[in-house]
Amino acid sequence: MVKVEFVTSGGERVSANAEPGDNLLRVAQVAGLPLEGTCEGQMACSTCHVIVAEDWFDRLEEASEEEEDMLDLAAGVARTSRLSCQIDLTPELDGLEIRIPAESHDMRRF
Repeated sequence: MVKVEFVTSGGERVSANAEPGDNLLRVAQVAGLPLEGTCEGQMACSTCHVIVAEDWFDRLEEASEEEEDMLDLAAGVARTSRLSCQIDLTPELDGLEIRIPAESHDMRRF
């Protein structure tokens, strides 16, 4: 199992367990977090934007140029921003901490 610790914009901590190979966007959605993922992981939107904790950011594979381009369109971007659809979980990421930006909204819930 790979444990992921999400921190909402309100400071609430939400823990989720995932299998190695699971995608971070899907794990967040199953945990009930407001990440829409409009393009369903095709890197054509930025609705799954998250902020990775500083001490975890360099452990991730580097973002592609296409992902960087999509992040340019995201609201509330930080130096450690990533698209959650582009992060596949591995055992080395056990304990990963992710912050959900205040600008995140899941329109599928309305």
